[in-house]
Amino acid sequence: MRSSAGTGLVRAIGRWSLAALTINCIIGSGVFGLPSVIAGTLGKESPYAWLFAAIATALVMGCFAEVSSRFDQSGGVYLYSRVAFGRTTGIAVAWFGVLGRLTAVGANANLFVIYLAEFWPAAKVPAARVLVLTVLFVVLTWVNYVGVRSGTRLSNLFTAVKLITLGVFVAGGSLLAVTHHQFIRSVPSGPADKWSHPILLLMFAYGGYETALMPGGEAKDPRRDYPFALFTALLTCTVVYTMTQWIVVSLVPIKSMTDRPIANAAQAMVGPWGAAVVSVAILAATYGYLGANVLGFPRTLFALAEQGDVPAVFARVHPRFRTPHIAIVVFSCAALFFSIAGSFGWNLTISAISRLIYYGSVCAALPVLRRRLQSPPAVFHLAWGDVVSLFALGVSLLLFPTLDKSGVLVMIAVVCCIAVHAVWARKAEGKMQADPNRYSQSADF
Repeated sequence: MRSSAGTGLVRAIGRWSLAALTINCIIGSGVFGLPSVIAGTLGKESPYAWLFAAIATALVMGCFAEVSSRFDQSGGVYLYSRVAFGRTTGIAVAWFGVLGRLTAVGANANLFVIYLAEFWPAAKVPAARVLVLTVLFVVLTWVNYVGVRSGTRLSNLFTAVKLITLGVFVAGGSLLAVTHHQFIRSVPSGPADKWSHPILLLMFAYGGYETALMPGGEAKDPRRDYPFALFTALLTCTVVYTMTQWIVVSLVPIKSMTDRPIANAAQAMVGPWGAAVVSVAILAATYGYLGANVLGFPRTLFALAEQGDVPAVFARVHPRFRTPHIAIVVFSCAALFFSIAGSFGWNLTISAISRLIYYGSVCAALPVLRRRLQSPPAVFHLAWGDVVSLFALGVSLLLFPTLDKSGVLVMIAVVCCIAVHAVWARKAEGKMQADPNRYSQSADF
């Protein structure tokens, strides 16, 4: 059992576990809740939106692959932005990362309640909803609190459940659609603005992989394994997502779709019992997504504390379990709050916007890190990396939507938090210089 030097963490996550964690972080509420939304906007052409979103995601993910191959510490997008652009930018990216992840978790937790209501309608009653959400997070917090290995095993288990569920759904739906000549054939058409908002939402569905980059200090060989995990996950999810959308629009009339589109399609295939079985599997898959986030994202708080950008208490490692236990508990409590306070749609939209911001930061970091002689060398080199990063930034700008009133208020609140945090960090810098051994210096190039 190898330790991550200087942190007390254990390097226990191997290559295929990283790939499974990445898939688990990606496949969540998007594929289970968005097919009906996208079909309502694009109709029979909706499967192409998943392909277009995959292409846009590949541009961004390519930048992530090279940048992540330079680091073997925890922190993910925060660490990359901090090294490339300095402390203040790192703090800003961390805040948007926290907002994006909390709202993504909130969206998935609410989707869990939506599917649970098929078996227990009272789950949507406010008091019961709060109780369900609380139990969800208490269990996941404990599993990840007591060890990274237990959290990783849980992530691997739920990843398998997701892929088996969606694999059986795709195989059965394809056979039925082809046999009965129901497979939709269409070509993309219409103005570009017709596609922009659906692709923005689907960028949410393809997102989440950045969470798998956060426990770098607990991965066995993150610099080599992260590029492999990222591209394996993208290929897997593109096939699963596109085929799922095709089957849904082929088997379910658009006017008949509900907020449980895959369950609707399963019912069309084999009847009510099929919808029930699929709903159970989706409950497990959604819970797995929540577990992956409780495993991955607290490591950003840990990394912030390592660098002195938040109070050192968040960098504490449990003496027995060797996990960043304070960070895990704080993240879980915040995620529970967003799950209770926001709906599926509200959380999803805010998360998608936040992601565009910090994805753009990592894309911009690629050419910066390439030109800094003191930067750590990259294990993976992206062909035409400077050009790809430019296109990826362009995609982020083109997809950025007009914010509604609540979205504007949220972003103003985040900017205020960033400003206060930056002032605090500058004051704390003197303490770091007075006691440099207290913080990790590995990322201060």
